[in-house]
Amino acid sequence: MRIALGADHGGFPLKSGLISHLKSRGHAVLDLGTNSPTPVDYPDFAHKVARAVVEGSAKRGIVLCGSGVGACIAANKVPGIRAGLCHDTFSARQGVEDDDVNVLCLGARVIGAGLAAEIVDAWLAARFSKAERHARRKDKVLALERRYSKG
Repeated sequence: MRIALGADHGGFPLKSGLISHLKSRGHAVLDLGTNSPTPVDYPDFAHKVARAVVEGSAKRGIVLCGSGVGACIAANKVPGIRAGLCHDTFSARQGVEDDDVNVLCLGARVIGAGLAAEIVDAWLAARFSKAERHARRKDKVLALERRYSKG
């Protein structure tokens, strides 16, 4: 699977390890920066990753910042993105199965490299269940997005 990956300076230390991990699992990685610990703004990288996903140059995306919160908020502003902040494998798996999460947000100052890799693996292995109740809820979320999008 092709995965877009982006991070601000807070997420930068975790990013290279995740790139290696993803490649070792056979995934193609679209590295959208940042490439140093120099301070940058998380919305820029969340936007790049979200855009790659909605435009189809990546199947899913991962965004890293210090807490994961800011990156998650920014990614969710892009129509078509369902970003989820996950710091455990259950939420990562269930987020895809129940809510069709297509961008995973991680807090590099919250979790370590080992747990991050486990979360990413659980998230990538999961598939949207398409169960009636989950499809209905996803449709309602998409309707909200359409209602408040400015086109």
